[in-house]
Amino acid sequence: MPELPEVESLRSFLTEKTVGHAIAGVEVSAFSALKTFDPPVDALAGLEISDVQRHGKFLDLDAQGVHLVFHLARAGWLRWSDELPTTPLKPGRGPTAARVRLDDGSGFTLTEAGTQRKLAIHVVTDPAQVPQIASLGPDPLADDFSPQVLRQLLATAGRAQLKGILRDQRQLAGVGNAYSDEILHAARLSPFKPASSLSEEEFDRLYEALQGELRQAVERSRGLAAKDLKGEKKSGLRVHGRTGQKCAVCGDTIAEVSFADSSLQYCPTCQTGGKPLADRRLSRLLK
Repeated sequence: MPELPEVESLRSFLTEKTVGHAIAGVEVSAFSALKTFDPPVDALAGLEISDVQRHGKFLDLDAQGVHLVFHLARAGWLRWSDELPTTPLKPGRGPTAARVRLDDGSGFTLTEAGTQRKLAIHVVTDPAQVPQIASLGPDPLADDFSPQVLRQLLATAGRAQLKGILRDQRQLAGVGNAYSDEILHAARLSPFKPASSLSEEEFDRLYEALQGELRQAVERSRGLAAKDLKGEKKSGLRVHGRTGQKCAVCGDTIAEVSFADSSLQYCPTCQTGGKPLADRRLSRLLK
């Protein structure tokens, strides 16, 4: 799933490519992806794009007050083309969900792999009309995201586990499964550690890791074309998706905890005092 660094890079990429251009048309072939009906998609035709913003993992193209907002979900992606095909999209065919054409013939296609279709497209006059945007927590890369903001967030969360807090978009906007693993590894904290149990030193490590890991990932992605972002993300991860490999920090073997529809990775030596965490899926099978 694209997370804050990749979505921020896509925002920068789309700003360069689209701002100042008018939208010639928007075609939606996966009708389940379109979550709004007023204004209609056709209302975007002829409007000039003035800005591209990011709200957590959402991208927002502002076309004279009409916003094309989309979320790529777990298996979605954006593919740019300097010259889009002129053949109309056929509903329900293949991975293509939608296509946005600009006045010079360029534009982008939104695609989604797999069978779980969760890519979401909204056409609104205010991004806050998208419920998931209205409920977003603070953005960790915002100028006003201070240690005090994080401290209050953790205090409100109480005994909730750090991994869940980092991933919860209502708590913190933009961080997902992959970067939460990376942040906790850099902070040398267990993913299951309760928020309320952090010492001052642990809190400082978490804040520094949260800022550092995301800013470094954004910097690595800066200037890359949309097609190159997935590869960059994978190559930059130290623990996520690397079960069974050696930790680059201590040399221990990266371990995994599996859940029903996801998994997390961590280093026992760096994060849990050498103790393995219980695999929740395996534990249920043994009961």
